[in-house]
Amino acid sequence: MLVAKRKAMVVVGIDLAASPHRPTGVCVLSGLRTKTHIASSDDEILRFVEKARPELVPIDAPLSLPPGRKTIHDRSGEHFRECDLELRRRGIRFFPITLGPMRLLTERGMALRSKMEIQGIRVAECYPGAAQDLWEIPRQHKDRKGLLAGLQDLGVRGLNESMTGDELDAVTAALVGRWFLLGKGEMLGGRDGIIVPFSARVTA
Repeated sequence: MLVAKRKAMVVVGIDLAASPHRPTGVCVLSGLRTKTHIASSDDEILRFVEKARPELVPIDAPLSLPPGRKTIHDRSGEHFRECDLELRRRGIRFFPITLGPMRLLTERGMALRSKMEIQGIRVAECYPGAAQDLWEIPRQHKDRKGLLAGLQDLGVRGLNESMTGDELDAVTAALVGRWFLLGKGEMLGGRDGIIVPFSARVTA
């Protein structure tokens, strides 16, 4: 009797740059097999995502605004979102989204999210640095090779030493998305919050 092969879960992680003139790391995680790519424009990112047909796209960029702000340039509202405050309560370092360069990233992230959701693609905000802290593996700017080794220890296959820090952060984002879909993660701050893994090192 033939048994149908179970389709691997596909998640696309994106380490988004604030500008299309800087490299954006993109990762397709199929099961635990990774394939990475460096993209530039929004159109290139969207084509990559559409081709992968993922169940979830975790993006390393702010995808929502603090309370009371209509735009990221509106200075009348709060500086922090509930998910930001929760990161701070947990001792995880991050850049406030109202900080200069973060405003451009927020604008691009929110626009990209809208384009994907119009196409029926499920999107979530992710912060690779938070996941790396929770998994007790190095952040890429501290120890790129250590981050690569840590992701390998977590079961990711297909990694290699030529991968950039942007690609490894995209891999991290994709793995967080996988853990979240498997019930081994949570969303901080409610519906528009940040997804993070549980800290326990459970086989993914």
